[in-house]
Amino acid sequence: MKFADEFRNKAIAQGIARAIGAEVSSQRAYRFMEFCGGHTHAISRYGLEDLLPANVRMIHGPGCPVCVLPASRIDMAIRLVDRPEVTLCVYGDLMRAPGSQGQSLLRAKALGADIRMVYSTLDAIRLAEQAPSREVVFFAIGFETTTPPTAVMIRIAEKKRLKGLSVFCNHVLTPSAMHSILENPKIRDTGGVPIDGFIGPAHVSTIIGTQPYEPLAEQFGKPIVIAGFEPLDVLQAILMLVRQVNEDRNEVENQYSRVVTREGNRRAKDEVSQIFELRAQFEWRGLGLVPNSGLKLKPAYAQFDAETRFAIHDLRVADNPACECCAILRGAKRPVDCKLFGTVCTPETPIGSCMVSSEGACAAYWTYGRVRDEPLRRTS
Repeated sequence: MKFADEFRNKAIAQGIARAIGAEVSSQRAYRFMEFCGGHTHAISRYGLEDLLPANVRMIHGPGCPVCVLPASRIDMAIRLVDRPEVTLCVYGDLMRAPGSQGQSLLRAKALGADIRMVYSTLDAIRLAEQAPSREVVFFAIGFETTTPPTAVMIRIAEKKRLKGLSVFCNHVLTPSAMHSILENPKIRDTGGVPIDGFIGPAHVSTIIGTQPYEPLAEQFGKPIVIAGFEPLDVLQAILMLVRQVNEDRNEVENQYSRVVTREGNRRAKDEVSQIFELRAQFEWRGLGLVPNSGLKLKPAYAQFDAETRFAIHDLRVADNPACECCAILRGAKRPVDCKLFGTVCTPETPIGSCMVSSEGACAAYWTYGRVRDEPLRRTS
């Protein structure tokens, strides 16, 4: 705890906040998107926005893999588990993620589907070993951080000859989503929210490093600072972004240098590249179809690909029209702008994925009581 406490020092935080206040220009607005849900929670938990000048606005991005999973993929999983021979292994947050027409995996389980909540890929391997007559499907989800364990699971399944184990792959890539946000004006500026820079994801960057963000910074002229999750990390990243904007620099800087390198984890990246390949496009909730933003198993591992094995076809379904999750995920709105927030939509009765997931923006606002949205921030 001593190490963590050093990054939560109140006096140092106030000092960084004063430096930010001294360096921002009163003649302009600073709009920074934190891409990762962990950063959104840190900002809400420690009240960091209250330390910032009114013309520095934090925009919550699509940094939660459960949140950005479209309803169509939940529906596809429910159709898959309708097969009596299938056992579906999922992480806990996914159980209540909304599909279409009020469907969810939790409801499917209540109706008799064989759905097991697991804590790691190893749980799925053990289940496949214990029940060789079952078709055990692992619902793989996450950004680059959770992709290596799925790749390792495939390796183990191949070595152990687990013919009944397969993967429903929903792994997605953060740089591709950032590219889509910056490239597409309909996404970038919906609701009048241009972006001046990014706080880049921390856990993801431990795997891929900082290099993949460099083309984005150069092409779109936007600074990117990779930051840790502690309050001092986030504040320092904001100060670094302010300085880049003031100096008209568009660079990738690494605030989280105690963990992240430019090259990332080469062994993990090599493992992933051997098992997976790019999809031409993948649907993100809030962003639509994003080119080269998803992964699928290579043809050599088709026997472990649930979509190939069970001939699962892509679906396109509409989101709940009363829920503002899609606008929240692309930064166009905040949770408090949704008329369902805190009324019919709570963690106990979630309507949208942003309230379901522990990393969602709505869950952060609810958990830490961030229900105020100052007029100065809304108009900046």
